[in-house]
Amino acid sequence: MNAYASASLHRLPPSVSSIHHRPYNKNLRIRGLVCPVLLVAGGAAFAHRSSLTSRRGRSAAASFSTAASRLTPPLRDWKRRRPAMAIPLVLVVLPLGLLFLLSGLIVNTIQAILFVTIRPFSKSFYRRINRFLAELLWLQLVWVVDWWAGVKVQLHADEETYRSMGKEHALIISNHRSDIDWLIGWILAQRSGCLGSTLAVMKKSSKFLPVIGWSMWFAEYLFLERSWAKDEKTLKWGLQRLKDFPRPFWLALFVEGTRFTPAKLLAAQEYAASQGLPAPRNVLIPRTKGFVSAVSIMRDFVPAIYDTTVIVPKDSPQPTMLRILKGQPSVIHVRMKRHAMSEMPKSDEDVSKWCKDIFVAKDALLDKHLATGTFDEEIRPIGRPVKSLLVTLFWACLLLFGAIQFFKWTQLLSTWRGVAFTAAGMALVTGVMHVFIMFSQAERSSSARAARNRVKKE
Repeated sequence: MNAYASASLHRLPPSVSSIHHRPYNKNLRIRGLVCPVLLVAGGAAFAHRSSLTSRRGRSAAASFSTAASRLTPPLRDWKRRRPAMAIPLVLVVLPLGLLFLLSGLIVNTIQAILFVTIRPFSKSFYRRINRFLAELLWLQLVWVVDWWAGVKVQLHADEETYRSMGKEHALIISNHRSDIDWLIGWILAQRSGCLGSTLAVMKKSSKFLPVIGWSMWFAEYLFLERSWAKDEKTLKWGLQRLKDFPRPFWLALFVEGTRFTPAKLLAAQEYAASQGLPAPRNVLIPRTKGFVSAVSIMRDFVPAIYDTTVIVPKDSPQPTMLRILKGQPSVIHVRMKRHAMSEMPKSDEDVSKWCKDIFVAKDALLDKHLATGTFDEEIRPIGRPVKSLLVTLFWACLLLFGAIQFFKWTQLLSTWRGVAFTAAGMALVTGVMHVFIMFSQAERSSSARAARNRVKKE
């Protein structure tokens, strides 16, 4: 690390300055395998122990050991080899799904108890505890990106932006480029020390997702229906209640309203041509009503807007939840630029124009990145901290110990009925994880006509 990077690092919050700055390589990725291997090895050991008392146990242990041995081949070319790769993919999703869902249900239960017993009397105290609980859950997803898949996030920012990250309330606006933009935001928030107090404006259906959606609801995420007539009051009420938030928070707002796809870009270009607007090439036309309301309400207590631009380099594959779960790495470039809220225009019309101008400039910025492969701002060190690895290891050990004690107590694997019940539970977990993956990709199916209609409503 050069002297300038080292000096800059010491100005960040303690949670960031303790980051281990090591290059992304295969040796480091091996450490990210600790928890899944522990789950598989522990399960195999337990099955082997059961085999000492039951012929069925020997059969189950042999089956488990055979299946576990298939984890080692790399999961590449999955679409072309789907029949052959289906079993290994399930064996990856199953332990990760069990880890996340079971720990998430524990966290959700605690959150529900605190919501009923503490929040009515002290909202500030509830938020402080919930911040810690949310981190215990969300750090597992950070671990999956950082350690399991080895995704590299490269941050480009000027000195003022870099030094301010995590030290103030901020409204984050960003283009919506990939399925995991929200996860990239969580990674940057975690590096800045405000993961537990990161919020976002989400579509209403998100809050019904088991574990992750419920946790977002307890954390006061804002859920909208994408109909301004219905969402205006909900958004304004949700923003007003953040005035007394006890810790620095980030509120993420994807003003394009949907993910970028070729069909949606075509719809945006057609609409721009019909309205005499600049035709976008790399972004969609922003829907500014929500942004205008956010600025109007948050002027008094949020000091900054962070303009965020996300892009995947041409030589890197597009990151998806499926690729991440298969342990396949990607590279993502993020450019952040701080704008003081005090410098924002006063009228709603001018605020709307400011947002649209930002996206015109963002479009040109992405053109330049496509040509040069980088942004003008300096690359800032964000590292890959071990905190998410330790939290995931903690959950893995706790849940594995609990599972072993549960099976000992119930002797569930000693009968065919118990084995069938356990298999059904495993299938349910796999199904829920499949829903998560499909939900993250649901926007891909939107047609150009639907996209055009969405733009026209604005």
